[in-house]
Amino acid sequence: MPKGTNQKFKLYRLAQIMMEKTDDEHYITMPEIIASLEEYGITADRKTIYNDLRDLDILGIEVEGEPVGNRYHYHVVNRLFELPELKLLVDAIQSSRFITERKTNALIRKLEKLVSKYEAMKLQRQVFVSGRIKTMNESIYYTVDAVHNAISENKKIRFQYFQWNVKKEMELRHGGAYYHISPWGLSWDDENYYLVGYDSDAGKIKHYRVDKMLHIQMSEEKREGREHFKKLDMADYAKKSFGMFRGKEQQVKLLVENTLAGIIIDRFGKDVMLIPADKEHFTVMVDVHVSKQFLGWIISLGEGVKIVGPDDVVEQIKREIERLVRQYQ
Repeated sequence: MPKGTNQKFKLYRLAQIMMEKTDDEHYITMPEIIASLEEYGITADRKTIYNDLRDLDILGIEVEGEPVGNRYHYHVVNRLFELPELKLLVDAIQSSRFITERKTNALIRKLEKLVSKYEAMKLQRQVFVSGRIKTMNESIYYTVDAVHNAISENKKIRFQYFQWNVKKEMELRHGGAYYHISPWGLSWDDENYYLVGYDSDAGKIKHYRVDKMLHIQMSEEKREGREHFKKLDMADYAKKSFGMFRGKEQQVKLLVENTLAGIIIDRFGKDVMLIPADKEHFTVMVDVHVSKQFLGWIISLGEGVKIVGPDDVVEQIKREIERLVRQYQ
């Protein structure tokens, strides 16, 4: 049989055909394989294709054939990702606020290439999340990559930081001056991605919304603040910071209605100790950064939660309530 002009791509095209056209529910016959190869200008006989199908196993593509009537039906088994796993990834990408709409669509198209064309249709999902607003900063991919590179090379980073003004325009903070920060980690909290780093000038840990960082550059200076991060649990840090707003870290005692136990556990984890106070309430000690966002969270829970200590935090929430009363009089 004469060879086609694209014969050297035969194994690649065969892999592409099997990955795209078959799965656990969809099969392809030998005549269909030969016809599909001919569409790419590749000719092959049954014997060589049998050998090629075995060679695909070396590439990590396991093909199984089973007799159906007087023919064999072939399909790919054991893909790198199972369909339910990819569905979870698609849902996570679609519901991630910090990934732009365009990047979301591009990522999902790439994930679709990991399954057959039939299963790809099942990935055309739409996750509806209340109030979903996607970021408009297309450079977030490269910002995250630059942060990871700086961390791996133990270097500081420089970047500009912006906020939106009333004209819906990007407005650089600090007059456009560059921030010079030692990056130590990234945290995903309250639907946003944050850089957690050390500000040497201020002498403390700070965090920044990654989607609001612009023109990031790696510095030649070594990172500082290691002593502040040696004992820092990033997950614990995010748990204590409401909306990643920083305040004085304190242990706060709460009196909580029993019906709100799930809210406390969801926020602070199952390790917190719920101590019965009476038939309808329990007390719990939680470590938090006491900020207006934390106080607002307490207020939002209404009569179900009350701060009972320490006294200075009780006074803070009283002042916040008084401020709210004045604001809405």
